[in-house]
This record gives sequence, structure tokens and C-alpha cells, in this order.
Amino acid sequence: MNNAENKTFKLGGDLVVNRRGYGAMRITGKGIWGQPEHRDEAIKVLQSLPGLGVNFIDTADSYGPNVSEELIAEALYPYPAGMVIATKGGFMRTGPGEWHINSHPDHLKQALEGSMKRLKLDRIDLYQLHRIDPKVPFETTLRFLQQAQKEGLIKHIGLSEVGVGDMEKAKEFVEVVSLQNKYSIVYRNWEKELQYCNSFYILV
Repeated sequence: MNNAENKTFKLGGDLVVNRRGYGAMRITGKGIWGQPEHRDEAIKVLQSLPGLGVNFIDTADSYGPNVSEELIAEALYPYPAGMVIATKGGFMRTGPGEWHINSHPDHLKQALEGSMKRLKLDRIDLYQLHRIDPKVPFETTLRFLQQAQKEGLIKHIGLSEVGVGDMEKAKEFVEVVSLQNKYSIVYRNWEKELQYCNSFYILV
């Protein structure tokens, strides 16, 4: 685990990111759906990030859907040197506040390709599995991520909202460099996972 006093850390051992990052879920509309009410302000917020020392942005194809990624590219592309864009796949959206897990390789392939196009990137620096799909064998999903990484479409792989057993299983297929589980002063459900992840970076 990185000491809380560290100002920077190396994601995956080679991507130097500042401790303060930006989560881009809330730059979309109500219910994480559609365009933000004040679109120009959302663009200005994103454009202000480099000047504030933020060089890590976390987003997902499901935020909007697609809207968050599109706004990031509109505001910041071509990206400043050292800017790391992390995105996620594994949800489908049918309306405001509606989330449906889909981590089948067919969906993830479409999601990954869509994210690359919207973000105007040839490779995603950090691609995180948004959720494990109970209808799809975890091994099947992991093999897709493994292959996408071999093809150079993904540099590093992360997981979201998973337990210790899931992380152990994932390590049989890929190197996992990030864990994005909900954790705060008032939400401590993932204490065991936090203790386990002495070699992971916890992204909140």
C-alpha cells in the first residue's frame, strides 16, 4: 500500500500519477444519464484539471452512457503529457439510474472499442472491469481482458467492487494493478480487501 502522505505513485509500476485524481461520473446528466445541465461548465471543469495538478481521470462507457468520455476528449484532447485516462466496461444502461451488468466478451469488446474511439486513444492506460457478471463465468471475462492486453488495446487492468477470492482468481490470468471498491470513513465494508491489497492501488 502507498503511504497516505505520498504525493504520487506509480500505477502498474510505470504510470506516475498524482494522488489527487478526478472521477468523471458526475459530469453527466441526472441519474448519470445524458448531457449535463450546464455543459459548458462541465467542459471548463475538465479543462481546469491539468492546472490543478490532476493527471488521472477515471470514467466509464456507462457514464451517460458515453457522455463522460466524449466530454473528456472534447475538453482535453490532445491530452497533456502524463495525463492518464482510466475507463471501465461491464454495465449497460437503459435509462436514468438504471444499471445492468454485462461482462460478456462480446459486450466488453464493443465497450472497449467504443471507449477508445470516444477518448481518441489507441490504447487505454487503465481498463477496469466495472462489475463481475453473475451470468458469465469470471474466467471468460478475464480471458477477454487478457487477450485485449496482449493485442495492445489495454496497458493495465483493474477491477471494481470485488472480493479477495475474485482477486485471487483474476491473478491466474492477468496482473491487476488497481482495485476500485467503495470505501470511506463511513463505509468500511471492504476492510478485508484493503488489507489484502498491499500490492494494489486503491482508487476511490
